[in-house]
Amino acid sequence: MSTSTALGSVSKSLRSLLLDQMTITPVIPVTLLAPDEVAEERRVNLFLYRVREHPQLRNLDHRLKPGTSDTLIAPPLSLILSYLMTAYVVNDPQTGNADAHSILGEAMRVFHQHPVVPEANLEDDLDEAREELRIVQVPLDIEEIGQLWSIFDKRFRLSVTYEVSVVQLDQSPAAERPLARRVRTVGVPEVRAPFTPPQVTGISPVSGPAGTVVTVHGAHLAGWRADATMTGTTVVTGLPLTEDSFTLTVPATLEPGFHRLRIDVSRLARATFFFEVT
Repeated sequence: MSTSTALGSVSKSLRSLLLDQMTITPVIPVTLLAPDEVAEERRVNLFLYRVREHPQLRNLDHRLKPGTSDTLIAPPLSLILSYLMTAYVVNDPQTGNADAHSILGEAMRVFHQHPVVPEANLEDDLDEAREELRIVQVPLDIEEIGQLWSIFDKRFRLSVTYEVSVVQLDQSPAAERPLARRVRTVGVPEVRAPFTPPQVTGISPVSGPAGTVVTVHGAHLAGWRADATMTGTTVVTGLPLTEDSFTLTVPATLEPGFHRLRIDVSRLARATFFFEVT
């Protein structure tokens, strides 16, 4: 939606809708003037008296520019337009404003019957608008109506107020920015660990006095580190392994009997054996 023509295009689209759908004959003119600019002749007037930002859409985030994958555009300025609709007819000596009331009712019927401005009545620069133009009647109390008419040097006339939303004004191309790249390099990380995990298969001997040297057997142990405990007593910690077996010494503090030997190779292979201290 063009930032330079959107507001005027919305007003012209509402005027087009009224001209197309009002059925009173002869045809009722529709003007877009301030109340103090309207002559006392037969017509419907729409006056845009307030423009405010849409409260729910003011915090929209940037989004991808249509047709691109790496360009962000700033959120549009989303607006609500408030209109005063008034019918004008020269007063009749007997019926007064009755004819004006009839015309106003017909214009209200059109907006009620078409709460969304039909595509056929949209101005050309609104054809690609992302949001529908919805028309909602918003009643004003007598004090608000009085304040509104007091601005103009005109007598009060029966009027109704409408809000039209959402009118979105796109920001200029200067507000565009590139999409930050989150993946800078795509590849396969280098794997330094051996392909085959370590295994612990057994110990020898399985019994002997305190101080016995025990050999732990396994497969693919080279390049890892070993930890071992016997009945809560640490035997080796972080022992570098260079082949598929290593040795450890039974602590001299262990009393005769069966003791649990726990072996952990780099937290990849764990095994538990029983060694009998004789």
